[in-house]
Amino acid sequence: MALSWNEIKDRALKFSNEWIDETKERAEKDSFWNDFFNVFGISRRRVATFEEPVKKLGNKQGFIDLFWKGTLLVEHKSKGKDLDKAYEQATDYFPGLKEHELPKYILVSDFEKIKLFDLDERIEHEFHLKDFYKNVKLFGFIAGYQKRTYKEEDPVNIQAAELMGKLHDQLKEFGYEGHPLEVYLVRLLFVLFADDTGIFEKNIFKEFIEQKTNEDGSDLGALIAQFFQVLNTPREKRLKNLDEHLNQFPYVNGKLFEEPLPIAAFNSKMRNVLLEASGLDWGKISPAIFGSLFQSVMNPEERRNLGAHYTSEKNILKLIKPLFLDELRAEFEKVKSSKPKLKEFHKKLSTLKFLDPACGSGNFLIITYRELRQLEIEILRELYKKGEAFLNISDIIWIDVDRFYGIVCQ
Repeated sequence: MALSWNEIKDRALKFSNEWIDETKERAEKDSFWNDFFNVFGISRRRVATFEEPVKKLGNKQGFIDLFWKGTLLVEHKSKGKDLDKAYEQATDYFPGLKEHELPKYILVSDFEKIKLFDLDERIEHEFHLKDFYKNVKLFGFIAGYQKRTYKEEDPVNIQAAELMGKLHDQLKEFGYEGHPLEVYLVRLLFVLFADDTGIFEKNIFKEFIEQKTNEDGSDLGALIAQFFQVLNTPREKRLKNLDEHLNQFPYVNGKLFEEPLPIAAFNSKMRNVLLEASGLDWGKISPAIFGSLFQSVMNPEERRNLGAHYTSEKNILKLIKPLFLDELRAEFEKVKSSKPKLKEFHKKLSTLKFLDPACGSGNFLIITYRELRQLEIEILRELYKKGEAFLNISDIIWIDVDRFYGIVCQ
């Protein structure tokens, strides 16, 4: 479970006070970064390695100070060294990295200063170590907190469809098709979302593929079949000697992983595609596109025109806000100071039904459900400010997906 930001800030302040006088890179840098990750409640050993060997330009051998594949590359220097040059040195490693290993962030430090480069957003942040506690939210990707800034036609949407489409085409070419293929891809899409959105611990599926499967992909199909079986098994019913990489995954109820499927056959190319897909930030993909994403994966023509085959989240909100959402929010503001009236409003909200008569992949219903759930959370915050405890969450969470209906038009 992710630490609260208050706990992280307290740890960051203690970390800064402990390391404020350190100057020598080689003597203490490993301990520095172990403690840095501990600020966020993360064991560095679980996600990143020191002195990762990599070939630089000109086939020269280099060693990355600290490397979290697909996420973070750290270059550390002694106090007073040029951090811009440290950044250039960090990028020199890129030619020797595989596509799915390329980091989203570069972090450089000389103990006294820290600079974080967000390569996706093309933003850099610089601060002194003493101000680390003020800047901890920049490192939400370490702590397990995700940025939720959905862009119109974000390139990651297209990348995700293209990569999963490649995997679909390869599986189908080798004879894995029909209903088993559809279920297989739905499961993989769920897992990729789960790996980046807090359902799983951050990146553990990606690490499982990297660390436990052969580079030629020969054992990947069998291990994914076992992986699906583990997700369908409650922890208390799992084998006592189950590999720890598999046992760390939570039980996923809801029967998504219940149906037995034929074991797929992978090769090195397909394994690399899956690793590249798992390297994307699936937390950036709006739920408005999920259904369309799956449709486009299954249909090459739609895959090429993904941007034209779904209604954006922005446009969905343009419709549902004046239709009913603005009115509900206005009513909430009116009654939130009265606990009895707020309880009545909560009950009313839970009885509303919604129908999309031409729902396609359900994008309008998904966003409507999310917005009403967010409104319910705000209601609960007002009702239970004192932090009352509940043994059964269903006693207070009343918005139910069973009240959302759609007609699919072929």
